[in-house]
Amino acid sequence: KISTTQHSTITAIDRTETQYHSHSSHSRAHHREKSSYPQQLKMKVIHLIRPFLSVIPEVEKPHQKIPFREKILWTTCALLIYMVCSNLPLYGVQRAQTSDPFYWMRVILASNRGTLMELGVSPLVTTGMVLQLLQGAKILDVNLDNKEDRVLFMAAQKVVGLTVTVVMAAAYVLSGMYGDVASIGLGNAMLIVAQLFFAGLIILMLDEMLQKGYGLGSGISLFIAAHISETIVWKAFSPTTINTGRGTEFEGACLAFFHLIFVRSNKFHAIREALYRQNLPNLTNLMATILIFALCIYMQGWRVNLTVKLQRSRGLERPYPVKLFYTSNMPIILQTALVSNIYFISQMLYNQAPNSPFIKLIGEWAVASPETAALAHSVPIGGLAYYISPPATLTDMFHDPFHALFYLMFTLTACAIFGRTWTEVSGTSVRDVARQMRENQVVMKGHRDTATARVLGRYIPIAAALGGICIGLLTVVADYMGAIGTGTGILLTVTIIFDFYEAFMRENTSDFKAIMTQM
Repeated sequence: KISTTQHSTITAIDRTETQYHSHSSHSRAHHREKSSYPQQLKMKVIHLIRPFLSVIPEVEKPHQKIPFREKILWTTCALLIYMVCSNLPLYGVQRAQTSDPFYWMRVILASNRGTLMELGVSPLVTTGMVLQLLQGAKILDVNLDNKEDRVLFMAAQKVVGLTVTVVMAAAYVLSGMYGDVASIGLGNAMLIVAQLFFAGLIILMLDEMLQKGYGLGSGISLFIAAHISETIVWKAFSPTTINTGRGTEFEGACLAFFHLIFVRSNKFHAIREALYRQNLPNLTNLMATILIFALCIYMQGWRVNLTVKLQRSRGLERPYPVKLFYTSNMPIILQTALVSNIYFISQMLYNQAPNSPFIKLIGEWAVASPETAALAHSVPIGGLAYYISPPATLTDMFHDPFHALFYLMFTLTACAIFGRTWTEVSGTSVRDVARQMRENQVVMKGHRDTATARVLGRYIPIAAALGGICIGLLTVVADYMGAIGTGTGILLTVTIIFDFYEAFMRENTSDFKAIMTQM
């Protein structure tokens, strides 16, 4: 009855529109011309990549299925190449005497200052997100089911990504991050840009190699998880010594604990200092990191299983899981990217005009405390940048509760909005999933074909918004507790490792089935 009513309503509307447009042939021609122009414009934009296809580097697809052990080998090799590049210093730079304006972004962009991985995966992540948003918003007319459009879209990501790499590298050099251009020389400046460009090209090729089936998962995700894991391990076991004014201490929380127990005569004060020392990693931070890791892993299993029937397989029933983290870690990535850009713009403006009242409303900055001066970064102390940043310690949170409350509400609201928005632009909304099910002849058990969208509408929008809120809440709790690697970094690491684990289990299971079939 519902489908018949909808059909009659749509037919009546179409008849009315036909009668309306038949009044004037001139209006119909004008309407067709007006509607076809944007379509032609969209096609011209994506087809501009065609002349570059012959010169764009590409990894050839494997001609046969890569064995599981070889995938592990290729993935390990890609990770080792990234680790070498992230510790190989750039040639021709001078030691930076200014604060690092990109300190806040490095944790999620696999970036390491002064090395070949100065830019990290920032150009590729930025390019991929922007192009996917344009494609999801229908500004770029790309049909990913069409082979030609898919090839052109992938080529566009490479061209734009490499272009952004060159632009960012040139901006870094011209801004004086590696020294004044006049002092380092034009030759060294061009050499620095070339080094950063080829490092970006290496990251691009490694990511494409893994995604085309030679390895497991995505290269960008692998590098981000490796960088954050390296940061956590280093801050837990770093042998670097720092003079804090109370004596020389180890940077690593675990080594500092044993060192303080050994050198302090008052063991109770030594344990207390190891647990709660300021401006350096302590055991409380390490325990908070482990707790947030455990919570993230536990919440990864929260899902609602909907039973679907495969009409092509004679009604075979399968579960269709709708996870709480439906949009994975995208809400916190988008929120962190927004905050990082606000930090960057605010700090650049403040350095140019520190006494302007308007610029102070955006953000007021100061050099970090003397104990952490070696980190060479600034911290916000006022304005919008201050209120959207997490409190440094629990003491700061109780000292300024409005700051803590504003940060909490901002993070939760932003993650909820980004979670809902991402489903619309990434092809995972209720409408898109229902269309994919209809094309694959998949229906909900106990419901008609036309009820698929209604059933999915009960779960997907709630999972997208509530999942974003939960991710934001975990991030806030981790930041309040001072977890090592920041809450965003921990969430990214857990979700990425969980995805790699699922890929590992799928590959292992498929190889086991192949062996059993041969037997």
